[in-house]
Amino acid sequence: MTPELTALTLAIILQAVQFVLMAIPANLELGPAKTMSPRDRARLGGALEDQLSDRAARLYRALNNHFEGLILFTAAVVVVTLSEQSTGFTAACAWVYLAARIVYVPAYAFGWRPWRSFIWFTGFAATILMAIAALV
Repeated sequence: MTPELTALTLAIILQAVQFVLMAIPANLELGPAKTMSPRDRARLGGALEDQLSDRAARLYRALNNHFEGLILFTAAVVVVTLSEQSTGFTAACAWVYLAARIVYVPAYAFGWRPWRSFIWFTGFAATILMAIAALV
């Protein structure tokens, strides 16, 4: 397995860990009647995210943010892997992405400003640089 695919696999596992980190406090705060419901806003009195504590809502947003970032990262890894363009540089980009995503979770949960944005940009830049490297 290439380093990029290994980092992708670990990013997928990170996504599962993030889900658990968000789901446990959300279920404790809202109760199963709400979290297991069809989540119709009108019946719940608004979006579930708006009913969470600040930290649980941040974990929810960090989870969704990782879904968005994981799409681009997955595409970059697939391009690098299928085109057999894996290099030390693309491997480093993959590990930087993963490290940034790991650090991003507590950065978002604890409201580290402006560091959260810098951490996010580091992972985004690593993804884009990996894709560019596959072109050259």
